[in-house]
Amino acid sequence: MTATAHAPTWLDEPGAPLHRSPVQRIVRGPREDPTWVRPALLALLAATGLLYIWGLGASGWSNGFYSAAVEAGAKSWKAFFFGSFDSSNFITVDKPPASLWVMDLSARIFGVNAWSILVPQALEGVAAVGLLFATVRRRFGPIAGLISGAVLALTPVAVLMFRFDNPDALLVLLLVGAAYATVRATETASRRWLVLCGVLIGIGFITKMMQAFLVVPGFALVYLVAAPATVKKRIIDLLVAGVAMLVSAGWWVAVVTLIPAADRPYIGGSQHNSILELIFGYNGFGRLTGNETGSVGGGGTATTAGQWGATGITRLFGSEMGGQISWLIPTALVFLAAGLFLTWQRKRTDLDRAHFVLWGSWLVVTGLTFSFAKGIIHPYYTVALAPAIGALVGMGAVAFWRVRDTILGRLTLTAGITAAACWSYVLLQRNSGGWKTLGVFVLIAGLAVAAAVAVVPWVLQLLGEKHSALAAKATAVLVAAGLVFGIAGPSAYALQTASVAHSGSIPSAGPTSSGGTGFGGGRGGGGFGGGTRPTAPTGTGTQTGAATAPTQGGFGGGTRTGGGGGAGGLLDVSTPSAALVTALKANAGSYTWVLATVGSNSAAGYELAAQEPVMAIGGFNGSDPTPTLAAFQALVKAGKIHYFIGGGSLGAGQGVTGTATAITSWVEANYTATTIGGSTVYDLSGSTTTS
Repeated sequence: MTATAHAPTWLDEPGAPLHRSPVQRIVRGPREDPTWVRPALLALLAATGLLYIWGLGASGWSNGFYSAAVEAGAKSWKAFFFGSFDSSNFITVDKPPASLWVMDLSARIFGVNAWSILVPQALEGVAAVGLLFATVRRRFGPIAGLISGAVLALTPVAVLMFRFDNPDALLVLLLVGAAYATVRATETASRRWLVLCGVLIGIGFITKMMQAFLVVPGFALVYLVAAPATVKKRIIDLLVAGVAMLVSAGWWVAVVTLIPAADRPYIGGSQHNSILELIFGYNGFGRLTGNETGSVGGGGTATTAGQWGATGITRLFGSEMGGQISWLIPTALVFLAAGLFLTWQRKRTDLDRAHFVLWGSWLVVTGLTFSFAKGIIHPYYTVALAPAIGALVGMGAVAFWRVRDTILGRLTLTAGITAAACWSYVLLQRNSGGWKTLGVFVLIAGLAVAAAVAVVPWVLQLLGEKHSALAAKATAVLVAAGLVFGIAGPSAYALQTASVAHSGSIPSAGPTSSGGTGFGGGRGGGGFGGGTRPTAPTGTGTQTGAATAPTQGGFGGGTRTGGGGGAGGLLDVSTPSAALVTALKANAGSYTWVLATVGSNSAAGYELAAQEPVMAIGGFNGSDPTPTLAAFQALVKAGKIHYFIGGGSLGAGQGVTGTATAITSWVEANYTATTIGGSTVYDLSGSTTTS
């Protein structure tokens, strides 16, 4: 689908040389681009930045688990390197540290606060949109690039994760960068660009481990098939890039493995203090099989829902994930199938087909993995699909507009617009009030435009050659209208997502799927018209202090209420009382840890409030077998831990180890409980009740 006789001047000639200087290209764009392209791109990036940054501080610490690790890394270079949860380096988070490194550096420069942690995530999102534009534009022109970038920017789960501090934001940016490098490598059989692709995927591995590798088969296939070089060179280039990927992914793993356990923090998420166990088990194949020792539960089958929902081909379209990502998946699949059909018999090096294979393999392989994985799969993981969906929609809209005079071109555009309208209607009907009304409007308008795309160009062509220019303009306007109606639903969800505060370990985009009133109700906070964030579960133990977070207004107001009970829990972290924070900070320099409690999310609230190291017994959910009771007793005897607070796990039956239970029982049996600011604590620096 290179430029044809039908392609107007505002579409790139693919592969045209770039003659402007680097500065001119930044300010004005490539020489062959019309003057409106660069302003349009800058407007898209500015709007994306505004969407991702506006009101960002309302989310506070967002995922306190990672924010606490940022606080640690901003104080200690050892914690920075290992991704430790606390600056005294007792245990790491259950992911590799690359995403933390970006936030750590920001926090070192600007201080530890919500803005210094979250703004880098938003900027990673803006960069991902820009890179996606650049990648798609190289073959399909600036219009396709702008559409692709806009779809990515307005995907609800993308808005959520680029305003949050989970590793997914950096992972998406790195994978889009790897796709760009693959495209550049394939165009000229460039080993240099292919090595860069491998390096970026490798860094993606030390961002979120094996999820980064899901794009590798498709990227390798594209280069192996389409690069203009001999088979021998293509194979050697892939092997070299593979080595680069393994080195960039493995250097950190090798260092951590070689350092004695006594000289580094415990590897959070593993049961044997092993980074290799974390890679291949909890964060690796365990996500596929559900065999994740130490996790809080496995997935289900196609007919039986487990802890993480039923698996199967419809999983991405269900109530948990559908509103996050699936809006334009049907349209992307239509364009993918038609694009492969149209280009299938072209020469081996055809770059149109290469682009469809690259983005299509990304969408299909990653989508199927998420659909059938039996282990921990959260809805926000689906942000990894957003670039592929955006690229396929942008490419398909422009590519089939170019062949609009064919039946295939018109039917593909019609099918794509119809699919977007119908599926948006289904998703919007899962809510109430104004969302249902929007769904009806999108359906009627979308079907009307789809019918017009199928009929109007054909009628104008029948009227004669003199109407061909009018047919081109009419089709362009209709396709643009179809795109507008197609992204109306996800755009509304995106705005609603940006208008409310999000926190906890399992955030979700858009409104709730059952309840709320029109645009007023929202998942995780107030919507356009306000609303109240649900109260998070309380901790389990003796913690009694209430923990109410500050009021968090969205675009139209709303109140966010933090978890009750200072222990926090899986969904949120607590806000300890001022009296407790004062106690924790008192003489803090005399202790290695000012507090010990069960579970990282419980510990995070105290660590962030006091800005002092807190020991998270058992790691994220209390299931890691560290420290042993004997080791904990030795630390207490050595005067390294000041206070202990019970509870703080995910709740009964959620995987808390005997180690955590034994420590809690030992403390309660040997130390006197006291109350500070409404919280029940044990002062481990004093004498025991049995002494």
